Amino acid sequence: MNLPSTSRLATDTHSIDSLRARAATDPKAAIKEVAKQFEALFMQELMKSMRQAQEAMSSGMLDNSGSKMGTEMLDTQFATKMTGLPGGLSEAIAKQLERQMGGASAPPVIAPAAAAGAPAPGGKVSQRQADFLQSHHRHAQAAEAQTGIPATFMVAQAAHETGWGRHEIRHADGAPSFNLFGIKAGANWKGKVAEVTTTEFIDGAPRKVTAKFRAYDSYADSFSDYAALMKNSPRYAGVMADARSAQGFAQGLQRAGYATDPAYADKLTRVINTTLRLQRSMA
Repeated sequence: MNLPSTSRLATDTHSIDSLRARAATDPKAAIKEVAKQFEALFMQELMKSMRQAQEAMSSGMLDNSGSKMGTEMLDTQFATKMTGLPGGLSEAIAKQLERQMGGASAPPVIAPAAAAGAPAPGGKVSQRQADFLQSHHRHAQAAEAQTGIPATFMVAQAAHETGWGRHEIRHADGAPSFNLFGIKAGANWKGKVAEVTTTEFIDGAPRKVTAKFRAYDSYADSFSDYAALMKNSPRYAGVMADARSAQGFAQGLQRAGYATDPAYADKLTRVINTTLRLQRSMA
């Protein structure tokens, strides 16, 4: 009997090649198909064990090699037909595979700055990036007057922390916190707070944690508070001294412990260079 590929166990070369090709063109569909294959094999083995137990307890004139082969073929078809049902084993397997492959969707959290501020594919400048620079450059210039840190560097850091505005910190009701720099709310902070799930690197490995972040009334306040932090905290004195270059600024922040990501400086440097290129293209 010829079965469609979705109802056939991938035990022959053609079926395996077909499944491999599907994985290359449609990974999510391939995950579901692989999950069905696992469930079908499991059901087939389960039915085989049940048949063996039944045979051990009974025997008859019709029990011969031909009837056994027919029974095995029928069991295989039953196993295949029983797979892929809602709430079944294949659904649970598919979800697990998606999580392992990074394909499962997750509720919005504060994305790691390591990925959030990545430049557009191929080094091209997107409209979002241009809009982000235009929206915040004036506030960054005011912060530059206070700290001496180039305005473009600070806009780039805000872009890195928020994914060019895609992953800004928000309150539980979805209202903006206007926190562009991921500054946490310590014991001395008396202002508003936004509590969210974020990613921290602990012992070099990323971990999801809940943390409290400062919240402001405007983006201008966010830049102003960032400037005050850089200017007034002895911890960041070296950052302003090293802000003559993109790499020096980024490495100064990492040495000061601004972020827990061990690759923070390298990633921030790339975003700064993207922002500088963007600024030149808009001049």
